[in-house]
This record gives sequence, C-alpha cells and structure tokens, in this order.
Amino acid sequence: MNSPQAPRSSAALVALVAPTLGVVSPNQGTSAGGTTVTLTGSHFTGATAVKFGATAAPSFTVSADTVITAVSPPGSGTVQVTVTTPGGTSNGLTYTYTGPPAPTLGVISPNQGTSAGGTTVTLTGSHFTGATAVKFGTSAATSFTVSADTVITAVSPPGSGTVQVTVTTPGGTSNGLTYTYTGPPAPTLGVISPNQGTSAGGTTVTLTGTNLTGATAVKFGATAAPSFTVSADTVITAVSPPGSGTVQVTVTTPGGTSNGLTYTYTGPPAPTLGAVSPNQGTSAGGTTVTLTGTNLTTTTAVKFGATPAAFTVVSDTQITAVSPPGGGTVNITVTTPGGTSNGVAYTYLPTPTLTSAVPSQGPVSGGNTVTLTGTNLTTTTAVNFAATAATSFTVVSDTQITATAPPSTAGPVNITVTSPGGTSAPNVFYYYVNLPTLTSTVPSMGPVSGGTTVTLTGTNLTTTTAVKFGATAATSFTVASDTQITAVSPPGGGTVNITATTPGGTSNGVAYTYLPTPTLTSAVPSQGPVSGGTTVTLTGTNLTTTTAVKFGATPAAFTVVSDTQLVATAPPGAAGPVNLTVATPGGTSNGLPYTRLLPPSL
Repeated sequence: MNSPQAPRSSAALVALVAPTLGVVSPNQGTSAGGTTVTLTGSHFTGATAVKFGATAAPSFTVSADTVITAVSPPGSGTVQVTVTTPGGTSNGLTYTYTGPPAPTLGVISPNQGTSAGGTTVTLTGSHFTGATAVKFGTSAATSFTVSADTVITAVSPPGSGTVQVTVTTPGGTSNGLTYTYTGPPAPTLGVISPNQGTSAGGTTVTLTGTNLTGATAVKFGATAAPSFTVSADTVITAVSPPGSGTVQVTVTTPGGTSNGLTYTYTGPPAPTLGAVSPNQGTSAGGTTVTLTGTNLTTTTAVKFGATPAAFTVVSDTQITAVSPPGGGTVNITVTTPGGTSNGVAYTYLPTPTLTSAVPSQGPVSGGNTVTLTGTNLTTTTAVNFAATAATSFTVVSDTQITATAPPSTAGPVNITVTSPGGTSAPNVFYYYVNLPTLTSTVPSMGPVSGGTTVTLTGTNLTTTTAVKFGATAATSFTVASDTQITAVSPPGGGTVNITATTPGGTSNGVAYTYLPTPTLTSAVPSQGPVSGGTTVTLTGTNLTTTTAVKFGATPAAFTVVSDTQLVATAPPGAAGPVNLTVATPGGTSNGLPYTRLLPPSL
C-alpha cells in the first residue's frame, strides 16, 4: 500500500504554473533585430528564456509577474514569441519581421593575408544580396563583389593583427569571422628633420623611425616625394615636392602606411591647377581657355607642353590663356615664384578635311542623303550646306559622314564640316529643280507573281535611277523618253503605289493592283455535244476580272456572275476531252476536263 504523499506548499504550486501571453507590442520589427518588445501576460516571474521562433532574444527583463520587455533577435517572416519559466513554456503570439533578413557568415577562405592588404577572400553565408559594406575590423574592404546570395568575394584592406570580418546589408550586419593579417610590420616615424621648407619643394628631409626597409612611397600630404632613399631600416631621406601650409609626411611599405609627422611649407605657396575649359582646341592654336586653380595671382608663365602661351591673370583662382599652335595631348602648367603647378591635359584636335560628296547634286527640295568622305571627322559638330545646317547628319567613322541635304535654291553651294579642330575646306554640291511626276500606268494591274511589263507616263523621267512598286524595286526598267518608262513588275500583293526616283527627287505614286491567280474547282455540266451551245457553270475563286474562258484553245462566250462563279457557252469542237481554263490579269487558272460527245448513231 502506497504511503500518502505530503501536500505541496502553495508557493510550489505557484512556481509550477505555466506562463501565458496575452499581448505583444509592437508585433513587428526589422529583420535586423534590435526592436524592444513589451510582452503582457501572467506568471512571468523566474522566466529563463524569451524566444522569437526558435531564436532566443539577445536580452530580456522581467518588469513584473505580468510584464517582460525583450529585444528581438535578427530574423525573417512571421514567428511565434514564447516565454519559458520553470513552470513551462507559454502559448505563442505572432511577431512579424519586416524588410530583408540579416546576413549571416559561415566560412571565410582564406582566413589570413598580408598586412599590406590586397588578398582576395571568399565569404560564404546567406542573405548577401544588396550588401552595402564588407569590413575587416573597422576598415572597409578595398572592393567586394556579390557573386550570389550566399557568396561574396572581397579584397582585404591593409591591416594588422586579428580582426572580425562582417557583411552589412539593408537587413543589418552579420556575425563576424576571424581574419589574421600576416607579413611585415607597419612602419613608424619618430623624427623629421628639417620639419619645414620652401613651397617650391626641393628640400632634402631626413625621416627617422622603424620598419622602413622596402618603402614604396613617401608622401607630403597627398603628394608623393619626387625621390627618396632608404638609408637603413630606421632612416629615409626624401626630397619635398611643391606644396603649401602644414601637411603630414608618411611612409608606405608592404607592411602598411606609417603615422604622420608635421611638415610646414614656407614662402609663397606653389600654384595648383584643377581644371581647364575647354580642354581641347584646334592645332592652329588661338583657342581661349580658362584655367582654374589656386595661388595664381603671381603667375609668370603659362605653358602648353613646352610652348609658352599668352595669358591674363583674372584672379588668384583663374587665368585665361590663348593656346599656341601644337599637336596631340599636352600638359598645361602655370609657374609662379612659389614654383610650377601640376599639369592639366589639353588636346590639340586636327582640322577636318573633305575630299568628296556623293551624290554631288540634289533637288532644291533637299532631303537626299549625301555621303561625305574626308579625314578627322569623328568629333564633327556641324555640317553646313552654304550657311544652312544639314537637316541631320551621322558620323559613320573618322573618314565618313552621312548628311541629309536641307532645302535650297538652285545652283552650287559649299558643303563644310566643323569640329573642335576647326572648319574644313569646302566641297561643292549642286541644287537643281525638275521633280519627276507620274500620270498613268498601263496596265494598272497584274499577277502577284510579277513579270508584267507596264508603261509609265509622266514628266522629267530622263534621269530616273529607280522605279518602285510600293517599297520593292521593279525587276527592271527602261527609260523610253523624258515622259515614258517601261518597267517589269516584281512579285507583290494588294494595291501599291508605283514611284519613279531621279536626282530631282521621288515622284508621286500611281496605283497598281496585284491580282491573285484564278482557280477552278468545278464545271457543271462537264460534257456536251460536239456542236457546242452547252451552258457550263464554272465555280472557283478570283474570277471577277476574268478576261477569257477557253475550251482547249478555243475561246468561249462567258458572263461573270460573281468572284466565285462564271457561266460560259461551250463552242463547237472535235469529240473528246479538252481543258477548260479561265484567264484574268492575275494569270491563268488550273484546267478542268470538259468532254465533247458525238451524237448517237443508228
């Protein structure tokens, strides 16, 4: 017999009651996590966990037995929020993650590289799409590429020691993976002597420090020293570049870039140039350019390459100069008592030339396409027929332009081409009148297979270069006179306009209709006496324009009933079968058998 159990205390009963959730506020937050959420319910005392789906909140606080505040972890979609106490796990309340999910990192390969940076590293994980940053510790990767939602390749920046690599997207920042910098230690600087020199540069400066062997650069501010010598692992001598004010001198080695030491430029500052406008002009010179920069007031010389230019100082930040003759691309520099500036590029453009215009004539109405051949045409900005701009033009290559002639009066004009390199010598183009016209075509219809010879009547046809049926060129054509052309129709369909084109332009159109070939499907009756006289009903298609019905080679009288029916009277003929056919301007139909019968004999 079992002994009776001792009753539990009321405190123990309370501790074992499962928590319940009534309200979660807010009930949504960003997928990056970090949203503070207030949970209202009961029996929260002693809570051991708050979970968003299967993920524990990074932190939570039990404010009362009925209130918990928790910080949402990163996540996505809609999950159930639950509270766990020694009494059990509560019911779940819905919480929705908004925005993209936070990225996660799983593998980094390789996980080490030189302190100089430049190592390509492959990061594998999830939710990388839209990544905005990859960092090695606090330094941004030199560059990175998102290959897929699960793969990023990044180039390590310079660094040292062991750092955490992270990825940031609109969904948040990922966990970190360990990356270790190897290789030589970064250089350090302790003393610079002297710590000042003229703004024109040229001062020899001794830098004392550590880890200077293998130095690849010495900079005064952002400007590299024109030369330097590593005397020992602790000593570098460098020649100062032109500059002004106070700058930081640094040394760069494969191990990284050192701390900076202060260096002060004395005397007038060296001039600098930032922009030149325009940055190109004719090889003949004479282009006025505006130079923008600093410390220009005391300018004593402006040079295009090695060639001096006339100039005017407008202000301490602006000079206007007139380009001397030259060629190719040169550097413009400015010299003052403070030194010579950096150079800004200026390009001499060759003058365009024209060697031919084809065709060299066209109608006064314009509109014809002229092919211009020459040299140095790539940068063309204008094509003119006398003083009138071409309706349009296209640069095909450095040696060819196509231009649409504008309207003009009859007579010769000069075509010229203009580019930043200048204006070409002219090429003559002749405008003339006499637009062709067409008044009639005979016949005005024919078969869809083409091959019909038509006579076109009109005016100004002598110089015809093309005859078209709609958009299709005639199979052939012959100019009979200034008022007449014979042309052979190409295959086609429907009703089209025939046009004639001459150097004077394209004529009006005259209508020409392609007719489909007729067909026959039945002849009723299909036989009759040799004496003829039988009325035969023919059924088929495209019969409206029928011009002949034949029984064999013999024409028959006929009447068109509709586009699908004819009645014909059989002519006399010898006994036996013949082919019954129909002819229209669209061609001759297939044949149907018709048999003439002898009268019965006794």
